[in-house]
Amino acid sequence: MNRRKKINQLLKAHAKKASAKLAPKNRNPYISKADRLKLAAEAGQPEADSVSDVAPAQP
Repeated sequence: MNRRKKINQLLKAHAKKASAKLAPKNRNPYISKADRLKLAAEAGQPEADSVSDVAPAQP
């Protein structure tokens, strides 16, 4: 591989990495299984309270 080709290859690789850093991130952040279970439990708690707060219908 000649010197010019090698330098161009390195410059292209650096440019590609730099543009990848600036690209928007479309992925959602990872949430561990334990955190998901904890969030589900916390979300389940207020829902159960709101159901018990509703007054029963009058007969």
